[in-house]
Amino acid sequence: MAPAKKSQAREPSPPFRTLVLDNGAYTMKAGYVTGDAIDEPRVIPNCLARDRNKKIYVASDLEKCTDFSEVAFRRPVEKGFVVNWEAEREIWEHEFFDDMAPQPCDPSETRLLLAESSNSLPVLQTNCDQMVFEEFGFASYYRGIGPVFNAYHDVQGILRTPRDPGTVPQLPAEILLLIDAGYSHTTVTPIFQGRPIHPAIRRLDVGGKLLTNYLTRLLSLRHYDMRNEIYIVNEMKEATCYVSLDFKGDLERTWKGTRGERREIYLDGGGIAKDYVLPDFHSRIKGTVREFDPLRAAKASKLAAVRAGESSEDVLTLRNERFAVPELLFHPSDIGVRQPGIADLVMQSLRVLPIGLWPGLLANIIVVGGNSLFNGFVERLQKEIAQLAPDECFVRVARPVDPITSTWLGGANLAKHEHIDTLSVTKHEYEEYGAAWVARKFATGLES
Repeated sequence: MAPAKKSQAREPSPPFRTLVLDNGAYTMKAGYVTGDAIDEPRVIPNCLARDRNKKIYVASDLEKCTDFSEVAFRRPVEKGFVVNWEAEREIWEHEFFDDMAPQPCDPSETRLLLAESSNSLPVLQTNCDQMVFEEFGFASYYRGIGPVFNAYHDVQGILRTPRDPGTVPQLPAEILLLIDAGYSHTTVTPIFQGRPIHPAIRRLDVGGKLLTNYLTRLLSLRHYDMRNEIYIVNEMKEATCYVSLDFKGDLERTWKGTRGERREIYLDGGGIAKDYVLPDFHSRIKGTVREFDPLRAAKASKLAAVRAGESSEDVLTLRNERFAVPELLFHPSDIGVRQPGIADLVMQSLRVLPIGLWPGLLANIIVVGGNSLFNGFVERLQKEIAQLAPDECFVRVARPVDPITSTWLGGANLAKHEHIDTLSVTKHEYEEYGAAWVARKFATGLES
């Protein structure tokens, strides 16, 4: 019996392979870290979709869809949290565990490193832990706050801080203010020595989803009924929208004038108007952006009345929609959202903290997430924070080369770091100590 007791007490060695998964609301970012080798992450739609012919597409199968008109989506993540594990399980099984999975995974020999949103409800966290260990059976697991993973980047390299050649970056970064402008919401997370400062985390309920819905509403009122064309509107938003550095000036240039009047700058487009050619899913699978042509626009409007339905293309002319939609990130009150904009949210976060941390945080602001890709976003954010911050503080805002996969890459660096063995929980520990112990260990993080 003695040898059997010794074998039972022996802790299994840590898995050599880690699946890093940033389980976002719009897309999942997934890839493996094996030893010191980091695979290229895959960006996977985190959804189930059904087209007008009732055909179902699961996650990465969506790239096989050739007609996105009236496509209906079912997303397991709402407001940043996994609320539908039935759908999420189907997506994970399709991507990682089925016989034909694009990224085959043997969970019994794999550690899972999973990114989650900050301030998640304990009951949702417990459901997640149970799915990981009891449903999928991963050998080891760490569930951490996604924004914090960005501390395991070369932050000073992203900020282009002058350094001596050969300087080894400090991982995790000593101090960092991370702004994640994602699909469900926008969060401001101060990070100190690789740990989030929880009382100072702030959240704005404006993300890519709300912006797309707002653009859909504007287009449906002014042009065509686009309420069933969310996918097309989202592509239009990504292709045409930008953050204005002079909102009032741009608004003036796109004002058409009083009733019965057409201002010349409006007729010429004011340097802002763009034409978006809608896809017809026969000759054009994707919409295209082209410069606004006043002569072509005038000719098209005349022909429309005479030859209705004979036009070979449907064109939307976008004017103030291009900058009015992303403006909600800075002024949510424009549509009645009673929350401050991102710059004010940053200052709210700082006021919770000792003033001695302010210079370090303001000088190391990193923005990630899909909304940070809007042209002018970084410049506008830096300008607004600098206006609100104390004069003696130097404000620097930077965006990684790929803000979509930045959190995943930070998690991949963490998977190679010595901290991961301290942070993660094995299946053996989960079975021995229970879900409540696992929740406490993840909550304390590096302080445990």
